[in-house]
Amino acid sequence: MESKTKGRLLFVMGLILCFAVAGLSVLLEELIPGGLLGASIIALFMGTIINSFFHPDWMKPALKFASKKILKCAIVLLGASLSIRTIMSVGKMTFFVMIFTFAMCFGAGYFIRKLFGLNWKLSNLISAGTGICGGSAVAAIAPVIDADDKDIAFAMSSTFLFDMVMIALYPLMGKALGMTDIAYGIWAGTSVNDTASVVASGYAFSEAAGDFATMVKLTRTIAIIPTVLVFAFIGMRIKQKELKAADGGKKVNIIKIIPWFIGGFLLLAILNSAGCIPTATSGILKNTSKFLMVTALAAIGLNTSLLDFKKAGLKPMFYGITIDTLVTLTALVVICCMGLM
Repeated sequence: MESKTKGRLLFVMGLILCFAVAGLSVLLEELIPGGLLGASIIALFMGTIINSFFHPDWMKPALKFASKKILKCAIVLLGASLSIRTIMSVGKMTFFVMIFTFAMCFGAGYFIRKLFGLNWKLSNLISAGTGICGGSAVAAIAPVIDADDKDIAFAMSSTFLFDMVMIALYPLMGKALGMTDIAYGIWAGTSVNDTASVVASGYAFSEAAGDFATMVKLTRTIAIIPTVLVFAFIGMRIKQKELKAADGGKKVNIIKIIPWFIGGFLLLAILNSAGCIPTATSGILKNTSKFLMVTALAAIGLNTSLLDFKKAGLKPMFYGITIDTLVTLTALVVICCMGLM
């Protein structure tokens, strides 16, 4: 009995540490000017640094719970902030650019990952972060493909490093190319990864470009819905084959292995698109989702050490830079072909 009580106490202490790192990360995000660092990446790096000096075994059950269960709850609540109606406010021209950038991310990524020798889960996490919306896409897709915490950390780091460079370079390149506010807004909104980075790079060009880039980014975020569904299907098929092989070739009921949180995610997205969720409630659920996601990433960081990054080497970073660069060029070429320059 004492052992169980002690175990529960240690579990709660582990969760408190995750929430504390998340809370501190949110506070630091507010203090850092220009939105250059999001709370998610701060929590990930802070957790990694803590783990490099302090990593007792008693924290592992709490870290596993936070990085898996809490992350899935965050994804469910994320659906409440997604609305198909947002698409209509930006126009078809944005989708045309997105189709090509998504094709580049996942199409070229399939072949390029082989050159870098990366596993399919890590490469697709980086591609999703690049093509959709940075950390949120990485976090949303990770549980449906059963990605390792280390792969999530590497993918987050890769998209973050590119964004930091692009915040400085995008406005300079846009002005050098003589881009209009709308052209630049589409370019930044479809090729810069994280929302905070899109906002920072957009408004660094002009207020009008910043407004449009933000709208484009919100529309791009909708792509999380079909992307999560596609990877959920892929994950289910792989799991079905594994269970079938382990069970002597017997048929496996696919309904039993469908991720429960995908249903909740879709339900809230549909309800929000139909206007069933009040704007104030949607905002609360979105903020709750963001904080829970930061908490999960704090747990992932606490389960990842700097030594893991050293072992992984530079391949994930080079892969991410290659995909990001290709997406940047693809978006620019499509915008030129559409005559928006």
